[in-house]
Amino acid sequence: MAKATREAYGEALKKLAANNPNVVVLDADLSGSTKTAEFKKVAPERFFNVGIAEQDLIGTAAGMAIAGKIPFASSFAMFAAGRAFEIIRNTVAYPKLNVKIAATHAGLTVGEDGASHQAIEDISLMRSIPNMTVINPSDSIEAEQAVLKAAEMKGPVYIRLGRMAVDNVYGQDYKFELGKGVELKKGNDVTIIATGLMVQEALKASEELSGEGINVRVINIHTIKPIDEEIIVNAARETKAIVTAEEHSIIGGLGSAVLETLSDKYPVPVKRIGVLDTFGESGKPAALLEKYHLTAKDIQEACKEVIKLKS
Repeated sequence: MAKATREAYGEALKKLAANNPNVVVLDADLSGSTKTAEFKKVAPERFFNVGIAEQDLIGTAAGMAIAGKIPFASSFAMFAAGRAFEIIRNTVAYPKLNVKIAATHAGLTVGEDGASHQAIEDISLMRSIPNMTVINPSDSIEAEQAVLKAAEMKGPVYIRLGRMAVDNVYGQDYKFELGKGVELKKGNDVTIIATGLMVQEALKASEELSGEGINVRVINIHTIKPIDEEIIVNAARETKAIVTAEEHSIIGGLGSAVLETLSDKYPVPVKRIGVLDTFGESGKPAALLEKYHLTAKDIQEACKEVIKLKS
């Protein structure tokens, strides 16, 4: 059944409420949308609504971390990463405080809320900050496990979550491992490296291409930082061509991270699927993904193009 990663976040918080008395949750007056309301239902004494004040949200979370709590601070990704950037950098990441920023409604699939709410720069912002871990889960199963893992680890974490329901990539036996990419499909002609909901599109593209005799490897990079350099370099060495796919600007996100890794370790041709240095607009999520060329069909075309560039 399709489920949004933000829904899984709410479910994970309920588990944390029962199992970890040090977990507290803060929200910027969006608890119904971010699903932190699920935590409030079961642990109201550990839930704090700071109002529409994202900088205060992060600053208050930092203070709670200093006091020994494990704060999860939530708002829409545009405001959590954008409006609160300086507070995140100087008050959380610089002193390496144990704050978890769980930002929902990321990417174009916010849909009708339009460009002002479509965070397509947040991965770039967060991965540029020293000491910050950046996670972008592909489905609800991965999202829930990522939240639980974030609560266990020490230090700042940014978790990117979506509004739109997505099909599950994994079964209940899946084990999330921080910083480790996941090979979902073996192949030797080309590798698709995807993150977030683009993992589903990558799998669809690989199936279509297999029907044309093109053998595609598919890798899910759920942890953008620290990125799994080993799985990326091995894929480049063995397939000699890479396509990256993300619901984010091609500037500074997964594609940039992969290019940085390969330029240092094993250069090969790379094509990037992402938002092409432009703002989004209001529309239905599926229509926006199609208009901005973030579909399985676009990934297929990129794979064929990059194969032609192999030496």
